[in-house]
Amino acid sequence: MLNQKLNQKLLQKLSPQQIQLMKLLQIPTANLEERIKEELEANPALEESDEYQDSYDNDYGDYESSPATDESYESRDEHDIDEFTPQLDDELDVSDYFNDYDDEVASYKLRDEYSNPDDDEDNYTAPPSGNQTCHEYLVEQLSMLQVDQRTLQIGNQIVGSIDEDGYLRRQLDALADDLAFGQNIITSLQELEYTLQIIQDFDPPGVGARDLQECLLIQLRRKNPANNPAISIAEKILLDHFDEFAKKHYDKLIRNMGITNDDLKAAIDEILKLNPKPGGTHEVSGKVDHNYIIPDFIITNQNGRLVVSLNSKNAPELRISDTYRDMLREYSLSKHKSRSQKDAIMFIKQKIDAAKWFIDAIKQRQSTMEKTMQAILGYQYEYFLTGDELKLRPMILRDVAELTDLDISTVSRVANSKYVQTEFGIFRLKDFFSESMQTESGEEVSTREIKKILTELISAEDKTKPLSDERLMNDLLERGYNIARRTVAKYREQLDIPVARLRREL
Repeated sequence: MLNQKLNQKLLQKLSPQQIQLMKLLQIPTANLEERIKEELEANPALEESDEYQDSYDNDYGDYESSPATDESYESRDEHDIDEFTPQLDDELDVSDYFNDYDDEVASYKLRDEYSNPDDDEDNYTAPPSGNQTCHEYLVEQLSMLQVDQRTLQIGNQIVGSIDEDGYLRRQLDALADDLAFGQNIITSLQELEYTLQIIQDFDPPGVGARDLQECLLIQLRRKNPANNPAISIAEKILLDHFDEFAKKHYDKLIRNMGITNDDLKAAIDEILKLNPKPGGTHEVSGKVDHNYIIPDFIITNQNGRLVVSLNSKNAPELRISDTYRDMLREYSLSKHKSRSQKDAIMFIKQKIDAAKWFIDAIKQRQSTMEKTMQAILGYQYEYFLTGDELKLRPMILRDVAELTDLDISTVSRVANSKYVQTEFGIFRLKDFFSESMQTESGEEVSTREIKKILTELISAEDKTKPLSDERLMNDLLERGYNIARRTVAKYREQLDIPVARLRREL
């Protein structure tokens, strides 16, 4: 028996422009320059412009005729992509590729259209470059030791395994294997331990420790306990009662150690003076060069009116290569066109098309980002005007998508990994998105507002008797925020605030 079934499937196929745009939207300004350099290396038809020119809009008027939105790309299909790929047997028409270039070379000006008018590139100061890193500092100290070559090799292996925080988290037996297979050095755990102790005497104090307990002990043992009995008590706490100290079981510490409350407080004060991340002490200047934030948007207050602009410091100007344009012109003037010439011209046209697509994708990225940020600015205008977090309105991706007529996924790509510079500091764009919660009066408030009040309550609490989650819940209820205890605990954890017991101080 023959059974026939008719199935209908709806498939969506993304064009190369769409894929390229989605990838570019996800890239923050700090990484845009690198992405553009990759495209410049891959496509010889694309090049940086030497001068600021505005002719791109005239060269590609069909792109400018409609607003730069995602729909402009969605409306294109595979036929649009392939329209510049005729058969080799047909006469290739290349006039569209260079006619508009006769008067002026096309370029794409990224900076002037969206950059801050008060910004002057000549006044831009690059972040300070890093000096000597912690690893380099340790290698320098190791090289100054009067030791044999074998100890020096083992020491370099240990130093190379120390992480940026100054800890040696790799096991000694694993280091022994590394030395055996990598440098043909057979060593024992005792020899590794001996070399590690040498490194632990280096600066900064605490470097080379295998855990927090050892790190604090190394630093504490460099202090002289003769004139300060609190140091001896602190060392005993770290050595024999570290778990009780970490969990802040102060009553148990006093009882087990037979000390007074004042003795315990003095000892804990000495411990709190120690550095839990010794590697970061020497590497502060080196980290600045890698971890500084480049804002993607800049909001300025111009006589009471907020203006948003895109930061395009890392976006060079792009244009189509003159050389490739001239090649097409020479081909058009040629009377006899061989197959090899046609193949070459096809290659050139493909590269020019790719360059056009990339330039358009950059322009589309700028337009979409500006459109999205303008919507966020309008939605959170009171906050950006005053800097008061209590002015933040509940806002989700759908709200911005409806204002901009963009897809939610597009808004998400814009908001992800992007930063905005305001008069009150630099903030992550996604921090302005929050769910809403209804107060007892029926008013919709942002969950971020509740988190701010929660932070204020904890900051003002008596540190000897910190507020429990239930007490925090009751305080919020008194202010009109109907919130459950488990929700308070969730918000507290999101704010990286420990439980009441761990916030207790003597």
